[in-house]
This record gives sequence, C-alpha cells and structure tokens, in this order.
Amino acid sequence: MLAPVLEGLCQYESLKDGTLDLADIALLNDALSVRADNKAEAYRRHMAEKNG
Repeated sequence: MLAPVLEGLCQYESLKDGTLDLADIALLNDALSVRADNKAEAYRRHMAEKNG
C-alpha cells in the first residue's frame, strides 16, 4: 500500500486524508507492477542477447 508513496507517485498524507481512494491506490500499484515486469523482461532479453 505504501509502494506508490515510496516511489514518489503520491504523498502519504493523500492516503491518510482520503484524497486517494482504494481504486487510485490499486491503479498506482498496477502501474508499478507493470513497470517492474517490463524492466525484468528487458533485463532478461539483454542478458539473453549478451550470452548468445
């Protein structure tokens, strides 16, 4: 739940004061997950190309 805060996508206060709801947090978490998946896939492809 704090991943978006730790990544600088939102302020902790926005979670506390209700500015962001659970749908917003879910969307941010999904975006972070997709970014991590894309980064991991790019690394795997890079290593596969590097190692033949």
